[in-house]
Amino acid sequence: MKGGKLQIGIIGCGGIANGKHMPALAKLNELCTMAAFCDIVEERAVKAKSEYGTPDSKVYTDYKKLLEDDSIDVVHVLTPNVLHCPITVDAFAAGKHVMSEKPMASTSADAQKMLQAWKKSGKQFTIGYQNRFRPEVQALHTACENGELGDIYYAKAHAVRRRAVPTWGVFPNKALQGGGPLIDIGTHALDMTLWMMSNYEPVSVYGSVFYKLGHLPQATEGNAFGPWDPQAYEVEDSAFGMIRMKDGSTIHLEASWALNVRESKEASTTLCGTLAGAEINSGMSFKEDELIINRGRNGILMDERMAGGGNVAYFEGGAGDPGYAEARQWLLAILNGTQPLVHPEQAFIVTQILEGIYRSGETGAEVRLKGLEAVK
Repeated sequence: MKGGKLQIGIIGCGGIANGKHMPALAKLNELCTMAAFCDIVEERAVKAKSEYGTPDSKVYTDYKKLLEDDSIDVVHVLTPNVLHCPITVDAFAAGKHVMSEKPMASTSADAQKMLQAWKKSGKQFTIGYQNRFRPEVQALHTACENGELGDIYYAKAHAVRRRAVPTWGVFPNKALQGGGPLIDIGTHALDMTLWMMSNYEPVSVYGSVFYKLGHLPQATEGNAFGPWDPQAYEVEDSAFGMIRMKDGSTIHLEASWALNVRESKEASTTLCGTLAGAEINSGMSFKEDELIINRGRNGILMDERMAGGGNVAYFEGGAGDPGYAEARQWLLAILNGTQPLVHPEQAFIVTQILEGIYRSGETGAEVRLKGLEAVK
């Protein structure tokens, strides 16, 4: 630490760095300094330094050079998905605390390597699932912890966009991302749902993965971010999975960037318990995020509603923003020696389930999962 502040190295200065991490960290300058910026495109790192760094901040194009800097305490790994593992493993070996963007990794084997490196390091580790910090998500989690829904035995994890294929960065590149909407936004909905259920013991998944619309020029009409290039589109456009847990509870996961459906529901969840049900509605079809708890009361069925604020997925770094709340609790966890809200083992289970859905989609068969036994 320098001047009582954590020294942070940003590895990857693209969309998620500029859209979430750097604006949030800039508002937390009483806790940290962004002391180094790394990107394979030097101009991006230089731009990030000019906007978020100090005159002494350093610029790198090789992340290993950044990791050699002993003054750096923390690194944020904000690269394409397949690079999360090697950079995180190297960062732990260099004695850094690590925040990796979601998903933890593109495969469970890589996620396992990250867990092993973390446990050897004695450092802090978390994954960027900022949707846990939305007010309505926090409220529902508290209700679940208090047993208000009873035994949650069926749930739906929603990550459906009608037409919102990302047209920037490397999103359609399977070699760098490992997949499309399932690994990109399905991961958020699944993380939220598992967290609400407090259930991380999956035993099997059955999935369907579709490559139907990505290559169709006419399907690009009306895309929220403008037409994508059908010839360069390599990942799925939608995927669906049924996840069975050890206790018999079941989760249905749906994810799409392009699907001929009217309602766009993203970073949302539906929970069915023995005492009550609940749903969080968010995404492009909703003017504001909603929390609805449904139950019987006073002899009738009732819906109890709470309105949140704003749609999901875009961040300005302000105090009311989940990206800011995520960054603040992460820095305080390091400074105070407490556990971050998102545990690495939880993120590992998310990765394992997503990989299982992809494998099931390829084989047409149910895939058995080992859960956390895989890392023991």
